[in-house]
Amino acid sequence: MRKDFILDTGHGGDESAFVEHFWTENWRRTGGVEAHSRRFTGRFDRFALKSEWRVMLRWLDRMPRREMLDGGCGTGEWTRYLTAHGYPTTGVDLSRETVAKLNEIFPDETFVVGDIRNTGIADATMGGYFSWGTFEHFEDGLQPCIREAYRVLAPGGLLFLTVPHFHLGLAIDEASKGASKQLPKQGERFYQWRLTKRDLALELDRAGFEVLELRPIHRRQGIVRFLHRFFGINYDSKFARLTGLAVGMVMPRALCAHMLMGVARKPDA
Repeated sequence: MRKDFILDTGHGGDESAFVEHFWTENWRRTGGVEAHSRRFTGRFDRFALKSEWRVMLRWLDRMPRREMLDGGCGTGEWTRYLTAHGYPTTGVDLSRETVAKLNEIFPDETFVVGDIRNTGIADATMGGYFSWGTFEHFEDGLQPCIREAYRVLAPGGLLFLTVPHFHLGLAIDEASKGASKQLPKQGERFYQWRLTKRDLALELDRAGFEVLELRPIHRRQGIVRFLHRFFGINYDSKFARLTGLAVGMVMPRALCAHMLMGVARKPDA
């Protein structure tokens, strides 16, 4: 596992406050709940093309019940999408502002303020739990989030999660520099963990899960981020987008995929 750091925005050592503030500001900057909800209500099913959904489809019929939890739901598109497809889903997020807006716009959906390390959801009540890019944001590690997922899942329940991928390209770059970046520079603070497939397998196994699948995803995004990190090319530039699409079609996932998706099962009682 490797650490990534980010500029401190003035929330001191209160990690929960920092995470809430960071993501609340991120959702505001990208248009808020209203803008993100349009991706769900567009003219075609964009979610059907997403790597996460294609992996989930292979496993959903194995869940012991259809109720699901969306841990770190953000602007709620996935909560709404799974609910609309017959899997009643509760969205949990630290951002009080975002959850309040979701409840205002979508009163028939279920969104609650909560910490994914201690959700307040009853034991063994969920058939599935999914969480996209959230477990990695606490410096104490992933175990509090993974153990909480284990607690709320019914026996036989499935956990779907994604975490940042410490892929081979990053490993080669780190090795070429002779040292890993594990300490923040002045003015920085912890942002996230980045994991290899072995790292994620060990984390899931430690909590008692049976690992079913580990799959690197989002090659295009990994290439775009590589271009930005090492060459300063803007994420949204036409060159970055076209390069990401072209190279992502042929480059192995292990070398460049930005995220790592895991599927794990809570054993039967």
